[in-house]
Amino acid sequence: MSTCSRCGEPAAQGQEYCLSCGARLVVPNAVGSAVGSRWWLRALVAGVVALAGAAAAVAATGNDDTRVELTTAVGGFVTAPQSETLETPPDGGPTSVADWPSGTDGWTVVLASYPQTGGRKVATARARKSRAQGLPQVGVLDSSRYASLRPGYWVVFSGIYATEAEATSALESARKASRTAAVRNVVA
Repeated sequence: MSTCSRCGEPAAQGQEYCLSCGARLVVPNAVGSAVGSRWWLRALVAGVVALAGAAAAVAATGNDDTRVELTTAVGGFVTAPQSETLETPPDGGPTSVADWPSGTDGWTVVLASYPQTGGRKVATARARKSRAQGLPQVGVLDSSRYASLRPGYWVVFSGIYATEAEATSALESARKASRTAAVRNVVA
């Protein structure tokens, strides 16, 4: 048995607090006491294991001192691209509707998209209206036939271009007929 250092009351072995005054008793080898605790030793062992693991990781990755030159593209054209407008379908008049050339990849300006559940009539009417407003090569295509488009829509388009730059240059005039016009890649 021991006694409390504050009030002198006797304390039983393993008792951590005095039952009379509530003061913490210093008991040798008690859980959390300074004498029996070796927390610093566990922390030291964990640190050594972590350092050994880091050293092993660095050694495993190796360093062969070979430098690879990284080239970064910043965009734009070194020279202006040559116009490569794709084959123009025959112009059948101010209200004719063009077809996308079979098996051809290219760029276009999408004027509108309509769900196929509503039928093709609405898309064809929109194409004729846009053609009457002076847009070139206005047509309707089935988006389900092209990998780059979301399937299930009739897409009203204007123009068939070989490059994105050509399609983008036609975007401003297309937005006069459709505020939501956007350039899209059509991949067969």
